[in-house]
Amino acid sequence: MKEIKAFIRANKAETVIEALEDFGVKGVTLIDALGIGALADPEHSKYSIRCVKKYSDIAKLEVVCSKEYVHKVVEVIREKAYTGLKGDGVIYVSPVEVAVKIRSGAIGEEAL
Repeated sequence: MKEIKAFIRANKAETVIEALEDFGVKGVTLIDALGIGALADPEHSKYSIRCVKKYSDIAKLEVVCSKEYVHKVVEVIREKAYTGLKGDGVIYVSPVEVAVKIRSGAIGEEAL
């Protein structure tokens, strides 16, 4: 199993989640967050960088899936979160050693 964490523009979260649901992902954790990073592309921005707030609204998505679906889930997120501008976000993939469903006691991929 793998855990996918994606930090994306907050205004793209709904589009990404809908696409993940269409693909068959059953559970997504969505966390509202603030981030510091590439806030604006000075060459394409309409405002001076001094006028842009230091922290930008971002969304953190967390998904746990079987290893066989990782690349497709990552591609769905990347495709739907993409704007082509600096600050589109980043995706991390990490191994998950064990998953246990609290209610049923299911272990491993059965807990997903």
